[in-house]
Amino acid sequence: MAGSFSRRNFLQSASAAGSFGLLGSSWLAQLPAVSAEETKPNPHSVQFTSDIEPIVQLLENTSQDKVLEEVASRIKKGTVNYQQVVTALQLAGIRNVQPRPAVGFKFHAVLVVNSAHLASLASPDEHRWLPIFWAIDSFKSSQAKDVTEGNWTMPPVKDGKLPAPHEAREQLVQSLDKWDEEPADIAAAVFARTASAGEIFEVLSRYASRDFRAIGHKIIYVANAFRALEVMGWQHAEPVVRSLVYAMLNFEGDKNPAENDYDADRPYRENQKRIGAIRMDWQDGKVDEGATKELLATFRKAKPGECCEVVVQMLNQGVSPQSIWDGMFVCGGELLMRQPGIVGLHTLTTSNAMHYAYQRAQLDETRRLLLLQNAAFLPMFRDAMVRRGKLSDAELLKLEPAEKSSANLDDIFAKVSSDRDAAARATLAYAQDSSNADEFIRRARLLVFLKGRDAHDYKFSSAVIEDYRHISPAWRDHFLAASVYNLRGSSDRDSGVLKRTQQALS
Repeated sequence: MAGSFSRRNFLQSASAAGSFGLLGSSWLAQLPAVSAEETKPNPHSVQFTSDIEPIVQLLENTSQDKVLEEVASRIKKGTVNYQQVVTALQLAGIRNVQPRPAVGFKFHAVLVVNSAHLASLASPDEHRWLPIFWAIDSFKSSQAKDVTEGNWTMPPVKDGKLPAPHEAREQLVQSLDKWDEEPADIAAAVFARTASAGEIFEVLSRYASRDFRAIGHKIIYVANAFRALEVMGWQHAEPVVRSLVYAMLNFEGDKNPAENDYDADRPYRENQKRIGAIRMDWQDGKVDEGATKELLATFRKAKPGECCEVVVQMLNQGVSPQSIWDGMFVCGGELLMRQPGIVGLHTLTTSNAMHYAYQRAQLDETRRLLLLQNAAFLPMFRDAMVRRGKLSDAELLKLEPAEKSSANLDDIFAKVSSDRDAAARATLAYAQDSSNADEFIRRARLLVFLKGRDAHDYKFSSAVIEDYRHISPAWRDHFLAASVYNLRGSSDRDSGVLKRTQQALS
């Protein structure tokens, strides 16, 4: 299935990667599990499987200035492997970092794990541990922040009457509709124990995409969490699903959205009606570059509902969904170009998550809804950016390439640190003159390892690198050029975690 990565493929890729010259151990050797008896469980917090719980507690209980060295020591001794570290890292974040008051900020320690894994998977052997160790350090920072905000810990499932397996989905959906946290948590636990991954993803992807709160982080969390589970194993699904439900029920200080009419919720209600107006064979359309340009122009000025109506009209006129996605990806790149920063970059990470969910969804109705929700979110991003400051009048498709003499990677990534407009023009020239972007992508990813400062560096780079392949060739060069507005440059300062990681693993 496009857009997903199975655990078997992961193991095959990892095995093919060979051994770490730095560590002298196999990339994913099947090493002895750590006994759960080595640590005492906390009866007031959710517990994980016996092979992972001690590693989670190692991450939780070791100070930030020592945790990298402790994890590296166990890797070199052969008592933990890569899969166990990634699993423990995801679960430690879920248990210790609350997705409140917003699904973002400190919660990026959870959101970034899959992005770090993707970066690790695509890296040469000598760099594979860098993003994972960066993510471990990020978790410790978020854990400390959570302590100052009340020291939240995910509790065990509350005692009480659990729904029967055949009732769990209905109770979960009803609770999500009512934004009712406690019955939703109980239903989520039973649903995770008894339903298939596909059934669970179908429900959660719909509800994670229903509101614009947290600027897309809810659907980002669903996409990244399910991709992480493909590496971790489905036996860890229950706490992950509970965490997802808890996150998507965060309405950030508003009154109950089920009883109010907020801007953040309105497109979902309207789009549930619009999906019925789309022709049955909507996926059987033709790629239309003119429609992509028209859609991009619509996103510059129209309201969310108007953008969704245009998408419905185009689909009914026989335009391929690929051309719709092309317009949305290019729109995200243009918005980032018009106002580089935190909101602009989330236009692309959110579209990446929506597209992943769109590809993975099993029901035609869910796919239509995700397509329309992303079309609604983009003008909402635009308006959120306007509230933060002026947007430039730049149009991505009018970007002119630089002279070919400046279109080399050394110059491009030097300019990323000092003049992103010049870097974008040079990147466009490079892309137009190159048969592929593999070397640009390799350099961009390496600079994130060396210079990355926060979770957005990993989330953003993983998203745009992936979506570069999803976009039609006609738009790829400009999309790649837009990426430099949030990549790392060669003159940026080095990551503070880099030296510690190298020392810990050497």
